[in-house]
Amino acid sequence: MKLVVLGACGGIGQTLSLLLRTNALIDELVLYDVVDPVGVATDLSHIPTRQKIRHFCPLSKTDDSQLRMALQDANVVVIPAGIPRKPGMSRDDLFNINASIVQQLVKVYGEICPEAFLAIISNPVNSTVPIAAEQLRSQNCFHPERLFGITTLDSLRLEQFLGELTGEWDVQGQVYTVGGHSGETIVPVLGNWRLRLSPEQIKGLVNRVRYAGDEVVQAKQGKGSATLSMAAAANRFLCGILRAICTGETVDEVAFVNVSRLKADDCFVREMMHKVEFFGVPISLGPEGVAKVKSLGSLSADEKEAISHSLPTLCAQIAKGARFVKESKL
Repeated sequence: MKLVVLGACGGIGQTLSLLLRTNALIDELVLYDVVDPVGVATDLSHIPTRQKIRHFCPLSKTDDSQLRMALQDANVVVIPAGIPRKPGMSRDDLFNINASIVQQLVKVYGEICPEAFLAIISNPVNSTVPIAAEQLRSQNCFHPERLFGITTLDSLRLEQFLGELTGEWDVQGQVYTVGGHSGETIVPVLGNWRLRLSPEQIKGLVNRVRYAGDEVVQAKQGKGSATLSMAAAANRFLCGILRAICTGETVDEVAFVNVSRLKADDCFVREMMHKVEFFGVPISLGPEGVAKVKSLGSLSADEKEAISHSLPTLCAQIAKGARFVKESKL
């Protein structure tokens, strides 16, 4: 099993690479970055595992030969590459820089290993995942069941903040977020936990989850964003992918996926598929990718309203990503 980290020297990439280094399901861990990852790779190589670790860096600003070598025969590719948010910077402010980075990386991925699972961390996820899809469509190698935007951090935050309110911490799978990965497009789904919280607590919880990224940026006084928690979230998601591929078991996760091209049994989800192309939903993962989109469960009236309210913003961000690729080819 070969896993490639594109953007391995950043705040997320280094921590994620450390977590992945100890995963017994990975035979070969490959680190790629425009900043030479030799130091990170050497450091990680001193951790005793049977894993083979390799590193690549472009030879010049226009060179992609090393990226091609890094991606050869990859099974899973994860992209944390890009710049982080800075004070006063929205995810949209990141768009022009990160959009180009993601498009360039995905183009080579499409040429070298289009069958590999592709997981995107680079923000804004609501736009970068559609960028990847549109780029791969232009290369006639788009596999919607194998493209994911990692939104797991929103669910981790929901689990943590709910635990602070209730004292209950083992809630993975009982609560999660759907929708997108920024602001009002993030919709926490609380299930039966709604019954244990007051309306004021629910309102505060939803707001904190939606804007938790700002909390981190402010706490770091503008010198960073959510890197450690994002790496932990990405590691949890990637561990699920690796289990699905290596063991053949069905793994339940939540991710931002191309819902309009996937199988779903839930009536609410099928209805939503006609309104939005990409959406963060619970999914069942198998060795070939997304086996199906799962039911959203019993949603409250407020949760349904929040989903409906999020769609115009989410659709606009999705369209912005697709438009970026189309305009770049004119």
